[in-house]
Amino acid sequence: MDNLSHSVVGLAAGELIHRSLPVEQDSARHDLRRTLLLVSCWLASNFPDLDLVLTPLLPEPLGYLLHHRGHTHTLLYAIPQALLLWALLWLLWPAARRLLKASQTARAGLALSLTAGFLLHMSMDYLNSYGIHPFHPFDSRWFYGDMVFILEPLFWIAFGIPMAMMIRTLWLRALLILALLAIPVYFTMHNYLPWVSMAVLAAIAAPLGLLQRRAGAQGIAALALAMVIGAGFVGLQGVASNRARQFVAEALHTRDPASRLVDASMTSFPTNPVCWSFVSVESNEEAGTYRLRRGLVSTLPDTVPVTRCPAALSDRKSQKEMTASLALFSEQVGQLAVLRELRKDNCHFEAWLRFARAPAVSDIEAMDLRYSASPQGNFTTMRFEDFKHRACPTYVPQWNFPRLDLLTPLPPDH
Repeated sequence: MDNLSHSVVGLAAGELIHRSLPVEQDSARHDLRRTLLLVSCWLASNFPDLDLVLTPLLPEPLGYLLHHRGHTHTLLYAIPQALLLWALLWLLWPAARRLLKASQTARAGLALSLTAGFLLHMSMDYLNSYGIHPFHPFDSRWFYGDMVFILEPLFWIAFGIPMAMMIRTLWLRALLILALLAIPVYFTMHNYLPWVSMAVLAAIAAPLGLLQRRAGAQGIAALALAMVIGAGFVGLQGVASNRARQFVAEALHTRDPASRLVDASMTSFPTNPVCWSFVSVESNEEAGTYRLRRGLVSTLPDTVPVTRCPAALSDRKSQKEMTASLALFSEQVGQLAVLRELRKDNCHFEAWLRFARAPAVSDIEAMDLRYSASPQGNFTTMRFEDFKHRACPTYVPQWNFPRLDLLTPLPPDH
């Protein structure tokens, strides 16, 4: 997820933890505890993304692909990160150190805030199609939620509005609320969000703002409602993602019954459980081929056909409608033998395959088709010529191959 989402959710969690704990002995200590828990939960909610400092360990694009959302996004390595953050707060914040020495409640709040921050970060990163491998080194598979767009305005509104309402300075409070609302309005005006989604966001913002205003200094009603809304949205997206995947599977099977669908990477449109983009991976072992298709699917085709999905996130120039529920942007066929031989003969490509979920390979380059629609180009692209004279990479994390199902031949009797 984007760091704005990580930040507002982390701040809201820290505030909820603070308000759920007993009040400190005096107001100064109570205010300091609030600041400590907000800062610690916010830091923990963003800290794993510091793995970007590890990207120089491998040449581009391998460094980013294999080290971002890497070891710092695992449950095991969250523990030393949390201990490091605790130590930094203890050493660099004398007032917080004195509070922690004197207050068992503050110590419990800090432990809860750090734990919540790291778990929230990994959980939110799991929600989209990029994925994480949280159980490494015990299980190094990638896990993909395929539920929530990587930039999700609903999180900004649901968690940001109550936090903005807590700001005492009127002009600053108004400025932050205006900014939180203005960003999705901008996206709506530029055809990333439908107006109905903007109306839903406004309908969420108004009661949350009023509820927080009535909550006072210790009330948790608005924060609890924000958590319910966030969890409910994720649940709705999960149901819609499964429905969209079923539509894709049925349409592709009808188109080519001999092909076996091994994966469909689903990417939702922001605050829109109806419209989804997908990249499917099909295998035909008998023919020795695999096929990648990019397309768009609507979960409510009778109400919102794919032609009515937001234009800015649709490849309208190449869009070919198959049905009211599904349209294709592109498709390409690769050779399984080529993929498997390249893995054996090219150590850099072998490392790249530890990330690629939809590997599109030509004579000159390889790219993960999930990101072919990026406005700044496909950041996963690896040109073979750039690695021709390089030694094999050293610092390659041992993530499982997402496409082991293509790299491993099926038994003859399958």
